[in-house]
Amino acid sequence: MGSGKPERHSKTKEKKGLSLRNPSKKINFKKKTGINKKTDQSKNEENQNKSEASTPASASQQLGFFINEFQSANGVQLSSIELESIKETCFVELSQESGQDVMALGSHMKAAFGPSWKQVLCEGKLVEGIIDPGSPAVLIISTSALRSLELLRGVRSLTKECHAAKLFSKHMKVEEQVAMLKNRVNFASGTPSRVKKLIDIEALGLSRLTMIVLDMHADVKGYSLFTLPQVRYNLVLILSLYCLR
Repeated sequence: MGSGKPERHSKTKEKKGLSLRNPSKKINFKKKTGINKKTDQSKNEENQNKSEASTPASASQQLGFFINEFQSANGVQLSSIELESIKETCFVELSQESGQDVMALGSHMKAAFGPSWKQVLCEGKLVEGIIDPGSPAVLIISTSALRSLELLRGVRSLTKECHAAKLFSKHMKVEEQVAMLKNRVNFASGTPSRVKKLIDIEALGLSRLTMIVLDMHADVKGYSLFTLPQVRYNLVLILSLYCLR
């Protein structure tokens, strides 16, 4: 990305060095070698970071990340009693065979739900007393409408028969979403404020909810689910309602 500009900048610096210091050919060679070594080291670090990023985090790592992010964003230190309620078993052990990018989300869902994934995540018919309308099996929560749509692309292959519910305010009226939630919903993706509103008016149910996916991706301004006060407030309420149901 943008490799041309750094190279021009590097050459300019090198010419200034030659002009000011008047180095010999040998010194100039060392300088170039040093740059090459640094570049190789940067490449190795970049490859290592990519490798780590592509490897799904274990349940233990997810737990640690969640606690650190929550404490940092709120400026608090959770007590031992509070930490007891947030256990490793609350987090899904992700499949190591799939990557960690958006397009791997569907694979992780299949692995998490096991042999019943097709019945739970793909079928589109309501089952009286078992599958209520407007009650998703998976709820994906992110900071924006665009991010919600991007995440839904990762499960597109699972939502052909039963369309996912888009629960955000951008270009979507509450009345439209209420009407949509009168049908079977397996996947729902939206922002905390709209999700909370739909729960409050009893359009979105939690009776069937098995998994909540928290998108911790930071936006272009560096904000995430835990760093925007109103977003964080609604998110905590949603998680509390889910745990108390």
